Formats: sequence, C-alpha cells, structure tokens
Amino acid sequence: MLQGTASDVGKSVIVTALCRIFVQDGIRTAPYKSQNMALNSYVTADGREIGRAQGVQAEACGIEATTDMNPVLIKPTGDMHSQIVVHGKPYQHLSAMKYREEFLPVAQPIVMEALNRLRDEYDLVVLEGAGSPAEINLKQRDIVNMNLAGWAEAPVILVGDIDRGGVFAFLVGTLELLEPEERARVKGFIINKFRGDLELLRPGLDWLEQRTGIPVLGVLPFLPDLEIEAEDSVILDSYASMPKQGRDIDIVVIRYPRISNFTDFDMLAAEPDVSVRYVQRAAELGEPDVIILPGSKDTISDLAFLREQGLDGAIEQYMESSTHSQLVGICGGYQMLGDVLLDPEAVESGKVKQSRGLGWLPLTTTFLPGKKTIRTAGHVLPDAPLSLYTMEPVIPVGGYEIHSGETVYSSQVGFGLVTYGSYVVAHTNDAASTTSRGKDVAPLFLVQSVDEEERMEGVCRIDGRVFGTYLHGLFNSDGYRRAWLDGIRQAKGLEPLAATFSAAARREIAFDRLADHVRGHLDMDQIYEIAGLPKNPQF
Repeated sequence: MLQGTASDVGKSVIVTALCRIFVQDGIRTAPYKSQNMALNSYVTADGREIGRAQGVQAEACGIEATTDMNPVLIKPTGDMHSQIVVHGKPYQHLSAMKYREEFLPVAQPIVMEALNRLRDEYDLVVLEGAGSPAEINLKQRDIVNMNLAGWAEAPVILVGDIDRGGVFAFLVGTLELLEPEERARVKGFIINKFRGDLELLRPGLDWLEQRTGIPVLGVLPFLPDLEIEAEDSVILDSYASMPKQGRDIDIVVIRYPRISNFTDFDMLAAEPDVSVRYVQRAAELGEPDVIILPGSKDTISDLAFLREQGLDGAIEQYMESSTHSQLVGICGGYQMLGDVLLDPEAVESGKVKQSRGLGWLPLTTTFLPGKKTIRTAGHVLPDAPLSLYTMEPVIPVGGYEIHSGETVYSSQVGFGLVTYGSYVVAHTNDAASTTSRGKDVAPLFLVQSVDEEERMEGVCRIDGRVFGTYLHGLFNSDGYRRAWLDGIRQAKGLEPLAATFSAAARREIAFDRLADHVRGHLDMDQIYEIAGLPKNPQF
C-alpha cells in the first residue's frame, strides 16, 4: 500500500507507475483505492462510475477497470455535502458529518469484500491511500489509510513531496502521529518531485534512515509533461491563462468551481497547433477560436458562477463580434447552453428548482433521480452542420456519459416537433423556446451503447458555430478531433495538418515512460521484498 504525507504528493502517479512495472515483469496486477474523492470520474465497461485514477491505473495494468478497484466514490456537491457512489451507482447525498456517522461504520465489509475479490483474481493488488494517515480527527473511522492497511495486512510505503518543502518534517511528523502498530507497517519512504542535486540531499536521507530505521527506497526527480490523466482539478492551478506562443488555435475552457472531467481536453492540449487555457474571469477570455463549457457536478450553481463573473455577457459579445469562433458545451456545459434547466426534485443543486439557461441552443434539461453512466460509440451524422475538414465519409466518435439530466428540444415541452432533413429538430422561434439567437439546430451524432438502440446525440446550430454533447472523451477520437481542428484552421485560412497522433498509442507511451522513470530511481529489489515477491518473479 502507498500512503502519502498529504494530498497531491503523487501517490496516484506512483501507483500507476508501479502497476505498469509489475505488469511489465509478468505479474498480474490490479489497483485499488477503497474510498476516493473526485469529480473527475471514469465509466467502467458495465456502465458504473469510479474514480478516474483507478480507471487510468487499470489501463496501465492492461485490464478492464471494475468497481472493485474503487468501491466508494465521493463526489462533492458543495462545501459540506457530497454524492456517495457505492460500487458505481449513486447511494445517497450526505453531509460530511452524516457520512462519518452513518456510512463509515458499515463500510468495512463493502471495501474488504471488493479487495478480497481482487486478491482472488490477481497476483498482486497495489493499494492507494488518501490524503494523510495522520489526520487525528478522522483516524477512528478511517477506511482508506492505516485501518485499511491493518484489515488487509498490507505493508505500507510512505510518499512525501519535497517540492512543497519540509519533506523530512512531513515524513517524521507523520510517523510520530501513528500508533506503534501502524508505524510498524511502514516499510519504506519515497521522496517525490525532487529538483536539484541529489548529493546535496544525501545527508538528509542518511539522517532520515538513522532517525526512523526505515529505508529510503528512492528519490523521484520531478517529471514534467506526464501526459497521464490527472484526477484532481488542483492541477489546473499550474495551467497558464494566456495562450501559448506559436500555436495556431486558441481554446478557452471555462473553469467553474465544480468543473468535472477536465481531462476531456488533454488530447486537444497535446495537439501541436493548439493552446488550451482554463479561465475563471471575463478579463481572461481574450479572443479564442473556441470557448468550451466543460462538465460540472452542479450545473445550476456553476451556471450562476459563470454569470457572477460576467462570462455570459463576455461570451455573447465575443461570439457576436467574431466571424469563425465556436462555442462548445460538454455534459453540464451542454445543459447550460440550453433555454431552461429544471430541478423539481432537488437532484442537482438542492436549492434552485429552475434556472434560465444561456439560450444558445433550444433545449430544456430536467434533472431526475438516478444517473446515466454508459460508454458510447458511433459516428458523425453525414449531414450534421458542424464545421469539419475531412474527406472521410464517416467519422467515428466514442466516449462515455455521466449525467442525471435529460435534455430535449424545447419544442417538445408541450409543443410539436419540427424536422430538418430526416432528423427531428426545433426552431428557436417556437413558442416553447426562450432563446433569442435566431438559429435552427440539428443533431450531431448517431450513437449506440450496450443494450441500447441507435439514437441521436448532441445538437449543433445550423451555422456550425455552437454545439453541445453529453459525450465525455469525445476528443480522444483521433479522426474526429483532427477533422474538427482542421475545420477551424480552414475557417482561419490555414492549411490542415491531418493526422498527428493516436491518443491510445500516446497513452501507452506515457505509461512506459513513467514506468521507466520510476524504475530507474527506486530500489525495485527492496520494493519486491516489501511486497513479498521474488526479485525475479516467474509468473
């Protein structure tokens, strides 16, 4: 088990690396985190929701992710309340106090049964802790750090982040706050995110080993440009709000407080001609080629934030002055682009029962109990109005959906339907619509999911400049991503780039690069010994 001296010290990344290393060495390995708190989630093949880190770690292992790898997921909906997801399905909305008093006392069998199933199926399970094991106020009902290590009889490696300063105090202080039996479980230290001359650090490492009697298993130099999906939106703090020099396409993503699944845009940022910026204020908007409203865990509250920051007016003013820029909504952002958002049963915000949308698309969204979590695949409709640059007759798309809202054309709310070609659409001057944009719309994709008939997905304005979809991961579809970007290039008078890279191949290269980095700086023989494995395993 890997635990950390604090949040964001690199536990998830190191677990990902170790998973890859063990698999490279022929060991059937699975990741596990009993309780995860994240808004950036992952949909399993059977349509369940887990923390994105465990999904990525499973990919590093070359296996399908399951809910056993993250049986409890906490999705914050406000400062004091969260949606609790158990084995991939919504369980309850609970306050922090109720979660601690009502759920944690019954959680042990849930997390241990999941872990034991993984142990039965794999040679090795790499456990990940959360935050710090030395949170005195939380230790009694802990299900993710030292209590779990005790239930699982797992040896622990403690990770510290030297980049934030005070790493020796963090490591020694954490040990001092553990009970003797907990301290005895710690078999090694890893110091992460090091920048500098290792020889200057050596006296501190010697002191640490002498002071604690616990070996330092290695010092991991800071590795830039990991190109592995992050789980915590805190990483966005390090992203610049100014466009990168020399990039032809400037894409702005609105960073509202409850942004979710921001990794939707990782492959856009990886394109050689694209700059992706995350902004929170109207003054940061600039003159982008694309404005994206991303997913949100609380769409209505984040829509209110967008208005409070003046971003709604800034976006409208810029879209009206620009001749080619596009406005895109993904999931929660898609819902915001519509006319009205209804929450009659307080599913989304718990406070606001109705909110006026931004009115860019003639859509009405109603939030209902339950949640749709599915993987989806299909293709762009041949006569979809979205601006694309491609000679391919069919452009495949794929991704996953995580949402509780149902979105329909506003004309369907008590009014008849209007058609565009062979597809159902709505006119913005329909009596049921409150939008004032004066544009017709059409569907974008024809998609299908497991146990589901083909259906239309996504909506685009006829002029191709505004579209929305529920598909997370859309830009991981290589052909679609590049055709869309080259359509933007064409609108700007630039030559297309055509194919640049494969997202899947890029991900595999990133896993191997990370594994090589970690293998080269950790004492893997000691780690094998700690894990109870032979140094040269023959599995």
